[in-house]
Amino acid sequence: MPSSLTILGSGYTAKFLVPLAEQRYTHVFATSRNPDRHLGHLMPEQRIRFDLARSDTWSLLPVETDVLWCFPAVPLELVKQFAESASLRARRLVVLGSTSSYDDGTSIEYPPPWVEETATIDLSKPRVQGEELLRTCYGAIVLRVAGIYGPGRNPIDWIQTGRVNRSHKYVNLIHVEDLGATCLAALRHAKSGEVYNVSDGQPRAWSEICETVERRWQIGSSVSQEPRPCGKRLSNKKMCDLLSLDRAGLRYRDLFDALEVIQRNSFNEAEPSR
Repeated sequence: MPSSLTILGSGYTAKFLVPLAEQRYTHVFATSRNPDRHLGHLMPEQRIRFDLARSDTWSLLPVETDVLWCFPAVPLELVKQFAESASLRARRLVVLGSTSSYDDGTSIEYPPPWVEETATIDLSKPRVQGEELLRTCYGAIVLRVAGIYGPGRNPIDWIQTGRVNRSHKYVNLIHVEDLGATCLAALRHAKSGEVYNVSDGQPRAWSEICETVERRWQIGSSVSQEPRPCGKRLSNKKMCDLLSLDRAGLRYRDLFDALEVIQRNSFNEAEPSR
């Protein structure tokens, strides 16, 4: 493997991924449109200014580096121009996609059927077009990532603020640390052009999550008015096989155990120092 990794579009996930990546790569770089403002937690030599809409920033990427693409691959023409300019065919490339790529179809089956990586995708979506361009023409490994949660991104807060409500809609989630481990496993072991669902493999209805949160943490929720909530249930078998190749596995298989840790750590951080 090259001695460096460059993370394109460094946000929430990158903050947790960088320390993991530094155990494998000699150099880890992160990009932002405003690196001094947004990447202050990194050493100055790790920060790279990059903006897909500004071709003058494309050449700032290291010549020999693996690439982890963390932002929506749009617009299509710019994605293609950058991919050619950066010689992405010659690089190890992992793209973080979305589970919204899958065509919801018109199924009325409930619970919804399990979705594997061979399921139909919605190519009318610009983001999906970009991901497929990178996968089929540039050998990208695409990770279709479920809802990301972890410290500072807590589903309990989503419920408390009314961002989500009680409904029968299924949701798939992945802890940010498990996502980071999957990214590294894909960079090392996945075949070019492969697709992986990234989820903890335990899809749950929001009603179940809300009821458990209310019981454990006394946080209430309102009832959703969605007429026909359904959602998806993602199979993560292929991802788990990939992690096993890297001698790893999911750390956070159970959402509620993970939330206990997040809540406990949040409480400890809020406690005044003595």
